[in-house]
Amino acid sequence: MPAEWETQAAVWLSWPHKRKTWPGLFRSIPGTFAKIVAAISRFEPVRINAAAELQPRARELCEAAGARMARVRFLDHPTNDTWCRDHGPIFIKHGVTGEVALTDWQFNAWGGKHLPCDRDNLIPSAIARHLRLRHFTNAMVLEGGSLDVNGAGLLLTTEQCLLNANRNPQLTRERIEQNLRDTLGVTTIHWLGQGLVGDDTDGHVDDLTRFFKVDGIVTAVEAKRGDANFAALDENLARLRKLRTPQGKPFDLVELPMPAAVAFQGVRVPASYANFLVLNGAVLVPTFRQPKSDDAACAILGGCFPGREVVPIDCFHLIWGRGSLHCISQQQPA
Repeated sequence: MPAEWETQAAVWLSWPHKRKTWPGLFRSIPGTFAKIVAAISRFEPVRINAAAELQPRARELCEAAGARMARVRFLDHPTNDTWCRDHGPIFIKHGVTGEVALTDWQFNAWGGKHLPCDRDNLIPSAIARHLRLRHFTNAMVLEGGSLDVNGAGLLLTTEQCLLNANRNPQLTRERIEQNLRDTLGVTTIHWLGQGLVGDDTDGHVDDLTRFFKVDGIVTAVEAKRGDANFAALDENLARLRKLRTPQGKPFDLVELPMPAAVAFQGVRVPASYANFLVLNGAVLVPTFRQPKSDDAACAILGGCFPGREVVPIDCFHLIWGRGSLHCISQQQPA
């Protein structure tokens, strides 16, 4: 599995249509997606899973948002929801031949929380047919947002998610690790602990901690001891400080501040700047209408990815669905 900063052929999205994912705020969500499509299309192609009946309006919105429509393609791939990071394929690339293929894991709607997911589970095979790529299936339940790789054999994940009884209760930690090694070509799995309050995915790592280079990790930290996320993020930071590269050196560890708590209808959501998306020549950063912390996060991530344009994207309404930029997308390597 290549690192996200390696050259991409396209980014995949799944067009939003499930109103109850954003209770009371859905009306703004398709327009937000269109702006994201426009931003991505400045840098690379965008491929969008969308049932045929959704496509005319989606195309109108993308055109109105200024998307480079020559780089935007809609596929008649109906979905249950919009979280392509989790229901889409995880792409892999052969280290010698350069062949790109895809892996297709089981998706159970984050432990059965948001059923049905029958259409979502068909997306990897539909994409494989469309791209005419080799397609490797795996019986293990796994979502793309639950892991992050450095493209050189290392993988980050969390115990809260991958060891959760609602995912693969029949598998031991050792068997899960071996599945990841066998299918994604990684050698070492580094485990963090708990995820964010309000994260209905049970602690996806892409809201917490990400590689930004082979020996560099950027991780969310909470400065306020009284905040509900403080203990989990502090414990994860302690684990990261103990990690060593294959060469026996500490990782270049960059701390990324958390935004102030964001809540809708009295429910806290997992707003995090760690849910950024790396593109060819750019990094899209979720923002939450908090100018001071938004600007600080953009500056920090700009330092992590020198030479790439930092593009802030307002995700204030999007995060009510419990995810933002990384959660809705899946990169296809070139």
